[in-house]
Amino acid sequence: MLKVGQSAQIARGYSEEDISAFSALSGGKSHGVPEPLISALFSYLLGVELPGSGTNYLKQDLQFKKVAPLNTLLTAKVTITELRREKHLVDLWAICTAPDGTVICEGRSLVKAKDVPGAFCTPS
Repeated sequence: MLKVGQSAQIARGYSEEDISAFSALSGGKSHGVPEPLISALFSYLLGVELPGSGTNYLKQDLQFKKVAPLNTLLTAKVTITELRREKHLVDLWAICTAPDGTVICEGRSLVKAKDVPGAFCTPS
């Protein structure tokens, strides 16, 4: 069952080879880790970890504050800030940081967890 304060995180670094592969697909060049690759870390967390499989992504608003350097372990974390059980909605705070604590990006995610097994079960 989902609870306010519950969180999930993932750590991932991106190499020159990763960025080259991304650039070949997107047609763009980057001097650091492209923002869509960082956003994808949140997509993974929301769809696989918290709330998990069955999550319907409604909205994400991220503010990118710094360019994420290559070959640096980035930590992406989502934390439940509000549950609206009657609508099956979950508000989460998303933040990505570098090892020294520098905030790369942060913002809000809103998902619908109606189809996530056990997400809104009433405790017995």
